[in-house]
Amino acid sequence: MSANDVVITGIGLVSSLGEGTSEHWNRISDASPAPVIDGERFAPYTVHPLPEIDWGKQIAKRGDQRQMETWQRLGTYAAGLALDDAGIKNDEALCATMDMVVAAGGGERDTAVDISILDQSRSNGDHGVLLNERLTTDLRPTLFLAQLSNLLAGNISIVHKVTGSSRTFMGEEGAGVAAIQTAAARIRSGQSTHVLVGAAFQTEHPDMLLGYELAAYLHRGSWAPVWSRSETQGGGIVPGSGGAFLVLESRDHAEKRGRKAYARLGRVAAAGAKPDQAAISHLLGELDLPDHPHLVFSGASGAHRATEMEKIAIDQRGLAARGFSTLTGHMKEVQFPFAVALAALAVHRGAACPPFEADHEKPLDGPVETAVATAIGYHRYGGVATVAGA
Repeated sequence: MSANDVVITGIGLVSSLGEGTSEHWNRISDASPAPVIDGERFAPYTVHPLPEIDWGKQIAKRGDQRQMETWQRLGTYAAGLALDDAGIKNDEALCATMDMVVAAGGGERDTAVDISILDQSRSNGDHGVLLNERLTTDLRPTLFLAQLSNLLAGNISIVHKVTGSSRTFMGEEGAGVAAIQTAAARIRSGQSTHVLVGAAFQTEHPDMLLGYELAAYLHRGSWAPVWSRSETQGGGIVPGSGGAFLVLESRDHAEKRGRKAYARLGRVAAAGAKPDQAAISHLLGELDLPDHPHLVFSGASGAHRATEMEKIAIDQRGLAARGFSTLTGHMKEVQFPFAVALAALAVHRGAACPPFEADHEKPLDGPVETAVATAIGYHRYGGVATVAGA
């Protein structure tokens, strides 16, 4: 034990399963957990949609809500849940000295404007004049600036008064891994005492789906669990909307304010190469796990090759996988923070959840003292981490 051990004292989760730690643990602990899916709105693609959310519970001012797109509201909301859970939200002194690390994408385009411009361009040969005309009406610079990735952190600062240092990472799963890795490193080195870290992703938007489908990554046709998509149509990914934020603290900081932790965050290992079995096995090897079986909350995307390679590596080490994308969908930057959160809940409760997919996941008996979180990128970059008892 060390004063600079990284402990998890707050968790804020939102996904198609609901919101909050209790709701998520109850859903994933069900003997036959059922995903919430929508195969109609974006057919032939399926998504895991957001639940109904009363944004006012975490974003009190309507004006603040209006100036954010859904992905920013989602991140700000999940951050508020984490701060509440850690007992920090209403403590101005703690919020003012709290650092923040966020993983975020590039925001949502105004697809109605995009479609309108494309339609007009078919009959208007002077595209330069057309764009200049539309710039003065629809493509306002302030509208564009509101979509910058670091505006998620900005909105969290404004709404929740978290005003320490701030960093934002972009880059799908890799951004989520880098965010957790950076936050933990700052605490271990003594640069930070408490950090709010996490991500948000809203997939129910045509341009978000387009990002996957340009490289033929989206699953098509009837829904299937994440480990069972290798022989199905399309590229294997069923995306989902969600947000996950964690409050990380040094052990000393948490103890001094009398806060009990969910769990301790151990080593975080990352690699930037395209995923293959050897690279994933090497990452898992860096965690130096004891020999007995461990529970793995895998953020496997469903992308055929990456998912197959991860499952082989997990099985070879005798680990008990739980591919939570079966229940939540693939949430890009959110995958790693979400995996770490689920691992922390399992360690905190000392219990494994049943397999999400009985044909491909083995049960795990006995108490859970250590769990593993993974997020292997569907294209490149991945990370793994251990979560143990506090």
